[in-house]
Amino acid sequence: MRIDFSVSPVALLPKIRRCWELSAVKIESIEASYQPAQGTPVFTREGRYTSRGWTEWTQGFQFGSALLQFDATGERSFLETGRVRTLTLMAPHVSHVGVHDHGFNNISTYGNLRRLLAEGRYESSEWEAHFCELALKISGAVQASRWTAIAGGGFIHSFNGPHSLFVDTIRSLRALAVAHRLGHVLMGENDRRISLLERLIQHASATASYSVYYGEGRDAYDVWGRTAHESIFNTKDGNYRCPNSQQGFSPFTTWTRGLAWAMLGFAEQLEFLDTVEDAELEAYGGRARITVMMRKAALATCEFYLAHTSLDGIPYWDTGAPNLHRLGDYTQAVADPFNPWEPVDASAAAIAAQGLLRFGRWMERQGEDGARFRQAGLTVLATLLEEPYLSTSKEHQGLLLHSVYHRPNGWDYVPPGKRTPCGESSMWGDYHLREVALYVQRLAENQPYLQFWI
Repeated sequence: MRIDFSVSPVALLPKIRRCWELSAVKIESIEASYQPAQGTPVFTREGRYTSRGWTEWTQGFQFGSALLQFDATGERSFLETGRVRTLTLMAPHVSHVGVHDHGFNNISTYGNLRRLLAEGRYESSEWEAHFCELALKISGAVQASRWTAIAGGGFIHSFNGPHSLFVDTIRSLRALAVAHRLGHVLMGENDRRISLLERLIQHASATASYSVYYGEGRDAYDVWGRTAHESIFNTKDGNYRCPNSQQGFSPFTTWTRGLAWAMLGFAEQLEFLDTVEDAELEAYGGRARITVMMRKAALATCEFYLAHTSLDGIPYWDTGAPNLHRLGDYTQAVADPFNPWEPVDASAAAIAAQGLLRFGRWMERQGEDGARFRQAGLTVLATLLEEPYLSTSKEHQGLLLHSVYHRPNGWDYVPPGKRTPCGESSMWGDYHLREVALYVQRLAENQPYLQFWI
């Protein structure tokens, strides 16, 4: 990747403000056409948001986007949209025992509302803050209850079942972190009090150990920083069996959105753990051990991203995609979202940009050199805030173009005359472009640092 060391948060403000102008139109268009009975909007087809049944993991991004829009612009109508939709439609997600996505749905809605209240961004009756806190407590406990024990700890299993560890879930740990910060625990059999912080650390450790590779000879495809989407365990004895992939090309290639989830998830948890008292961490191995584990995973994944993305920081959907070789050395060229061989995934870039920014800042706060990662994050964001990635048409409901959902299943729309998906958007891609834009805007304007916990 070609990193621009001259770009700064302040320099990106004009592009960010243009992004919010476009974003407002998109949110209003979706709100005007959205019918809850038709299912949650997931991705666009010919520019219009449609549903795609698998798991309900994107509704929080829909309503959370309105809250981010208010956060960035102060436009009250978006706050009211986010509040009303959260309070009337998000309750089933709070108690959803069948998914690993609580950090996506509920931190993006109840979490953003509570944060905005705590920052004094709007006034409300006392019950609304308590309502959001209760939702976040329950969400964190329900997420933590999806538990598979393995030697030395355990993990939050995916919707595939107790054998399945998804790399995505590292970012859903935010649900456990917030619930723990609110003083909550998971109550088990015989009134056993189960620490949400302990489960957070154990899940992060399992992800770092089995989802991330470090070039230490684990298998024939062990490369520093690559990730496996899914890790499979024998549920009878807790032993690890093999890597797998649901949305990537294969178990032995790197699905880049999964890589991006790991980059951002570990970076955010490093930030969060810096606010946890040493005494709380002693029972789980101590600050030093936990930090080393998470830092290694964050460093490896961020470095892999920089080495295996295009010059402008936009990755193709999988680093081992079968026709990627037809593009030549794609790492030495600007990404081509319209190429006939393999699609790019701009949603992975939006997630990764925030991961790079947060990890770079965290390193600098530890006295290390994080400039390369920080500037890489700004470079990626600068690319996404321009065409052909930023959607400037008022007729297209998406904000970030060239997002890919499930390439192996063929779910993504391929335009007539094209061979690969392009030109479409996703709820998670749009949300994460807004989130990283807000993150950088707050840095540029010396506003409070954007964090998911209070």
